[in-house]
Amino acid sequence: MCLIAWNWQPTSHTPLLLIANRDEFYARPTEPLQWWNEAGILAGRDLQAGGTWLGISRSGRLAALTNYRDPAAMRADAPSRGELVSAYLRSSTSAMDYLTELAGRAGDYNPFNLLVFDGTSLLGLESRHARVITLQPGLGAVSNADFLTPWPKLAQLKNGLQSLPAQERPSDEQLLALLHNPCVALDADLPATGIPLPFERALSAAFIAMPDYGTRASSIVRFEADKIVFLEQGFDAEGSTGTRQFTCRMAPRGG
Repeated sequence: MCLIAWNWQPTSHTPLLLIANRDEFYARPTEPLQWWNEAGILAGRDLQAGGTWLGISRSGRLAALTNYRDPAAMRADAPSRGELVSAYLRSSTSAMDYLTELAGRAGDYNPFNLLVFDGTSLLGLESRHARVITLQPGLGAVSNADFLTPWPKLAQLKNGLQSLPAQERPSDEQLLALLHNPCVALDADLPATGIPLPFERALSAAFIAMPDYGTRASSIVRFEADKIVFLEQGFDAEGSTGTRQFTCRMAPRGG
């Protein structure tokens, strides 16, 4: 996952709305959004390493992962970061307890940011600093730097989410339009992350479409009073591969 934005409104009819893009090489084998047979997890699946980048559980949990872009810090022998998402979704520990324990061994992995929700708390972990962040109600976002770092595409997505008409439920079409924005940033606004300038420029768009690499999935997750609605639109080098949507029913809050 390379770009995530959310609106966290705990007392509203939709406590959490999350939108996200996963960018990856087209050659990396992937299964689309589906219920996993061996666990109560709804997610896509990375068939190369077995984990996932974004998922929910039948118990009302969510986890999403972004990689921290630092080529110099990458280790070929590090375990897959995608397993951290599925491990949280399988667990029953609180978001805080899970991230606190994980912070102590975060250095075992290549750098990452992990966002988790347990139905009550929305928290983040920055692995480079072994730092757990309690996210406050309102709009937030994370990409391939620390939480809330104002990269151009991060600010653009967050501002776009904020600018939608004041209404109870923005449409899927409005939200996907934000995720599908192909505009790149000006060179003067680009971060310096250690990759060549043409690649840095291409990665500055919310939606990426390069010959071998690009946005593989655009996702919308809505936590509502009695259900979670999860939509995923898939892509490959030829374009859209279709849209999947699932609804997970839950007991009403407080019931």
